Amino acid sequence: MKGHWVSQRTSPRQMSPVWILGKQYSTHKDLEEIRRDVQSRIWLTYRRGFAQIGDSGYTSDKGWGCMLRCGQMVLAEALLRRHLGREWTWAPETKDETYLRILHMFEDHKLATFSLHIISQLGVDEGKPIGEWYGPNTVAQVLRKLTPFDEWNNFSVNVAMDNIVIMDEIRCSCQTEGERTWRPLLLFIPLRLGLAEMNPLYFSGIKKYFKMPQSLGLIGGKPNHASYFIGFVGDEVVYLDPHTTQEAGTVGKKVTEEEEDMDRSHHCNFAQRMPLEHLDPSLALCFYCGTEKEFDDLCNRIRQELIDAEKTPLFELVPTRPAYMRDDATGTGASGISMDLEDHRLDSEDDEEFEVLQ
Repeated sequence: MKGHWVSQRTSPRQMSPVWILGKQYSTHKDLEEIRRDVQSRIWLTYRRGFAQIGDSGYTSDKGWGCMLRCGQMVLAEALLRRHLGREWTWAPETKDETYLRILHMFEDHKLATFSLHIISQLGVDEGKPIGEWYGPNTVAQVLRKLTPFDEWNNFSVNVAMDNIVIMDEIRCSCQTEGERTWRPLLLFIPLRLGLAEMNPLYFSGIKKYFKMPQSLGLIGGKPNHASYFIGFVGDEVVYLDPHTTQEAGTVGKKVTEEEEDMDRSHHCNFAQRMPLEHLDPSLALCFYCGTEKEFDDLCNRIRQELIDAEKTPLFELVPTRPAYMRDDATGTGASGISMDLEDHRLDSEDDEEFEVLQ
């Protein structure tokens, strides 16, 4: 079952607080604030009519690009945190130059840093043909390879493999050599939380994850149907769905009516919701730490809330690489490339039931 998280029916869910990316809201008093927060996230969906990707013949990503769009949304959220802060909100009249610069990075052409064109071409280098569906681990690995080309933000992107977060390797990757400056951390933790279905033992940990201020949301979803999950209410997760096909275009400097419309198409008025048990067990948790202090705080929260307080932790947190883990000849440590985790093959998809929510 899916729908807008705000409902007219009475249920225990309505008595529960709403958590959106580390922020708590009341379903009784904060409806406008919740809507403004959700609407301020950058919503990236299927597009059609863009320049062909290489010589693939594709001018739309309908039916295959949903996980790539979810990865883009995580990056977009990290950029908003980095430059505008978690409290920043969007409005139709917003013309902030930094915000527009961020949005330009995700436009659908080969010159945009985080465009579908660039991401899918990098996937080809890793054995993923254009038009093939990605799993959460694979999109995290491709984004890790892409971010070094983004000199503006200088992210350190780590992908924690084997359900283990290795603290000293992450810390080392974020510290500039010879200095004590901190490169902003974008951390992906790909997980498999069950076989065919989500194991209910992990529900508590997923909820605690969304309460953390460093949470960037998780990418995953129902089989072959990826979404960007940004919070929860009761026993339901709240998400942005990329399965709406819109026209490609540019927001430019947001001076024409067409550019204003294009900007609005990147913001969704209402998130969707669905029961936790409908999540696909293959997913990736995403975190952002802009400072070393935020990383230290994250490690403490993980230890106290996700490991010590849970009978079945989502993953492990260790200070150094365990002796039993194989050596990584590439020197990338916990971020080593591993493209062969489960990627469901997308056979068919119909987005006619979805529409732009305005």
